Amino acid sequence: MRRALFSALAACAVTAAAAADTIKLRVDLLTSSPLHLIHATMRIPASPGPLTLRYPKWLPGEHGPTGPIKNVAGMFVRANGSDIGWRRDPKDMFAFQVDVPAGASEIEVAFDLLAPAEAEGFSSSAFSTQKLALLSWNQVVLYPEGRKGNAITVEATLGLPGKWSVATALPIRSATSEVVAFAPVSLTTLIDSPVLTGQFMRTIVLDERPAGGKVVLDAAADGPAALAITPEQEAALRRLVAEADALFGTRHFGSYHFLVTLSDKVAHFGLEHHESSDDRVRERSFVDPDQRRYMAGLLPHEYVHSWNGKYRRPADLLPDDFDAPIDSSLLWVYEGLTQYLGWVLTGRSGLRTAEESLDDLARTTAELDATGGRAWRPLEDTAVAAQLLYETPDAWTLWRRSTDFYDEGTLIWLEADVKIRALTKGARSLDDFCKRFHGSGTGRPEVATYGFRDVVAALDAVAPFDWAAFLEERIHRRGTRAPTAGIEAAGWRLGYASKRSPLLVGRDEVLETVDVRYSIGLLLDKDGVIVDVVPDSSAWKAGAAPGMKVIGVEQRRYTKNVMRDLIRWSGETSSTIRLLLENGDFFREISVEAIHGERYPALERIAGTPDVLGSILAPRSKTPYNSDAAPKRR
Repeated sequence: MRRALFSALAACAVTAAAAADTIKLRVDLLTSSPLHLIHATMRIPASPGPLTLRYPKWLPGEHGPTGPIKNVAGMFVRANGSDIGWRRDPKDMFAFQVDVPAGASEIEVAFDLLAPAEAEGFSSSAFSTQKLALLSWNQVVLYPEGRKGNAITVEATLGLPGKWSVATALPIRSATSEVVAFAPVSLTTLIDSPVLTGQFMRTIVLDERPAGGKVVLDAAADGPAALAITPEQEAALRRLVAEADALFGTRHFGSYHFLVTLSDKVAHFGLEHHESSDDRVRERSFVDPDQRRYMAGLLPHEYVHSWNGKYRRPADLLPDDFDAPIDSSLLWVYEGLTQYLGWVLTGRSGLRTAEESLDDLARTTAELDATGGRAWRPLEDTAVAAQLLYETPDAWTLWRRSTDFYDEGTLIWLEADVKIRALTKGARSLDDFCKRFHGSGTGRPEVATYGFRDVVAALDAVAPFDWAAFLEERIHRRGTRAPTAGIEAAGWRLGYASKRSPLLVGRDEVLETVDVRYSIGLLLDKDGVIVDVVPDSSAWKAGAAPGMKVIGVEQRRYTKNVMRDLIRWSGETSSTIRLLLENGDFFREISVEAIHGERYPALERIAGTPDVLGSILAPRSKTPYNSDAAPKRR
């Protein structure tokens, strides 16, 4: 095991010698953010002779070479007051070669970042509006080749539109209404510490310890109405912090900031950092019940990453060299375990009710059960190929497979949790594994790497078993069905109901989809365009494919209500439904069977068995919680 400290406080204590070797970075949001163009300048210490500058390529948390190099424009390099030019490496688009002239002790680099307006993708997609911005430092910095991130010191300054507020985990040295100067930190810490800024912001302290260290929610929105977080939501977020403390037993940060961007004009995703998280959601995610339910698991997932992913990290995912390719084969631990623990903490905290937690698990399981790509592609390959799968469109997901190490990882770790409980007759659970695996350390920001055998050893210390065989079989196997053994051992099974749960209704409303995958095999967008088709379903066999558009249902113009009504009626009479499809410049009619009528995933209790899911979701902290702790039978 290798440990690496990168405490922000320690990084501030630079010596005079180190200060002389510090990159001075200035980023201007003063007038450029509304124009979707960010200006950056930096003064980089240099000696006369050849120098290669690198743009960060492999980004922590994004698990791929996603540095937005194509959005760099207007780049100039100067020394001794003169333009000295630059040359891009013809075999490496992220490397720039310059010749530092005699007598120069530094170079000045200036460039613009062309911020996309498209709200699709991850951090290199839309990140600013006229009222807010989320700055990812990796997008606006160059660094000398051949040095690790922890060995490079950066002193950053941020220019802001007047009266904008700022939130970040970075230590602030000084601030005015228009300029914020940050204390010097390592390049690794800088890239791990994004900045949220905006005109309309709200800060809520969720937890503050007497000895120091806070957990804070910082939210920025395009308008003030979106910041109306209810007392009940605040209480649930405070319980999230308490439940995480109970789960892991200790923290590995000085303070933590949930940086929540509320806008319909930015990309929507979550990205983990050690002492903060970049959480970008729809503008009304706190005030609209459907959107609240849809995003309920995001903050717990990213918070868990501070322990699982940032403190404990696969050795081949150590992000101190932003140029080196990664081995992402253990993402079913990094992301899969985090997804499971996030689901657990979402339920324990009350961010979701117990019923909503069950409905979410049913949805996850049913989608995996419909994934025909498992027949040819094992789970581990979805982790190894993550850098490809993150970039794929939704079309053909069920046959190609996607980043299934998240949700299938959830089912694997649920099964491990239930197995530990069975082996120890209820005396231990995966909570004990978390305390052992994630709970040691100094309590400061640090990294403790691991490999597969370390995971196995920690599980074996909690409950002796052949965990290596257990895990290897599940990540390497191929098959046609989702791994539901854990759910069934927990006293439940995947079933289907004729009506959508409120969680599924809300999800369809937020995503503007018509999900009839479990009746005829189609997932449609708001216009009737086929997003995906379930392999070997009735629609698949009839010749439907992603990209085609449903324009007619039984000689009627397509609407989502007409579609659902006819599926329900056809299921009751065991008949087929004729669909008129638009396929480019052509039309075709197909017939699909709907022998089951409307079908939507729902978990069902197995009679005569203990309700282990209820035990897993029961709160652990002493923080008051009056909601429904145990799942109801249905």
